[in-house]
Amino acid sequence: MPWEPSEDPTLARFSRQLVLPEVGPAGQAALAAASVLVVGAGGLGHPVLTYLAAAGVGHLVVLDADEVEVSNLPRQVLFEPGDVGRPKVEVVAERLGRLAPGCRVAALPRRYDPEVALEALHGVTLAVDASDNFATRFLLNDACRLAGVPLVHGGLTRFGGLVTTFAPAGPCYRCFFSEPPRHGRIPACGEAGVLGPAAGLVGSWQALEAIKWALGARAQALVGRVLLVDLWEALVETVRLPRKPDCLLCGEAPEITRIDPDDPTYAQARQMLEKA
Repeated sequence: MPWEPSEDPTLARFSRQLVLPEVGPAGQAALAAASVLVVGAGGLGHPVLTYLAAAGVGHLVVLDADEVEVSNLPRQVLFEPGDVGRPKVEVVAERLGRLAPGCRVAALPRRYDPEVALEALHGVTLAVDASDNFATRFLLNDACRLAGVPLVHGGLTRFGGLVTTFAPAGPCYRCFFSEPPRHGRIPACGEAGVLGPAAGLVGSWQALEAIKWALGARAQALVGRVLLVDLWEALVETVRLPRKPDCLLCGEAPEITRIDPDDPTYAQARQMLEKA
């Protein structure tokens, strides 16, 4: 017998999801039991956090050390002009608490650094990379692989971006970028620019990837594939991302076996960020 919203008023808000065969009551229960780490509460983090909380994910952990700036407002739509100067995670937790009271939000106003890298992943179902710098991307990728935690990655620039999922047994971020690009080769959003709807679309796709994983729809996830989106030209394509046999992290003879604060890759990425 199909589920009827009238049978349980507390689930009426999820009625449009519950009628989906891919979700149903069992899937909704899986979402409620899920715990997701989201690194970054900016342009990508906003749609990720909003849609995960609204979908019924039970626990969100969000890390971001930044404060709200006026330049955030066109694409980080949980913020209001009066929030400028406040810690981003504080505002996000406040707004999500009103949007989805059943979702527990742990707001951590700090950088994702080697000291917290593995600790932040303890007990989570998966992680979402909504960061804006290579230092964080490499570190989060390495920590997730070492901890056996799947990672949904998103990148954003100008009018589009990319989305992929790094599963514990699939290729990782180092199969995509073996090392941080040279300074200036890939400009940051502050230099290249970004349009708000692009952040909304890429972040929403990340949220969908996270939901699929929490529901157990692993075969449908973007594992070993990268989704590329160009909203200006209205182009969407998917390209394969093979696992590199010589990858330092997930290759046949891995050299990275722990999180080392002195790892030169993290240092190189951090220096590039500080020069930006």
